[in-house]
Amino acid sequence: MVERVVATDEALQLIDSIKNIHGEIMFYQSGGCCDGSAPMCYKDGDFKLGDSDVLLGKIGDVPFYIHKSQYDYWKHTQLIIDAVEGRGATFSLDSVEERHFITRSRVFSDEEYEEIKKLL
Repeated sequence: MVERVVATDEALQLIDSIKNIHGEIMFYQSGGCCDGSAPMCYKDGDFKLGDSDVLLGKIGDVPFYIHKSQYDYWKHTQLIIDAVEGRGATFSLDSVEERHFITRSRVFSDEEYEEIKKLL
């Protein structure tokens, strides 16, 4: 099965570290306001989801959401969440860590995209 969002080992380590500090967390792929298009990490329940938000999947047992308009733009790609050196986006839990999350992507193959379309 093709996953719409995955995480690197580095991101999974950072997720575990943040969960150890804050408990249950969630991700929301930012659409560009304030902190660019960074994956934002929040304590579970601190970010209010709406009817237009899409659950892409889970990374490290953490739900990962994106707004439908953002999803429509990126629906042909797999989001790859990574962690790199430096401080994160202002409103995200990784903002005070020495590493922060970034979103990379790759275009689905034709076969993968056909599989993804069946899930919609």
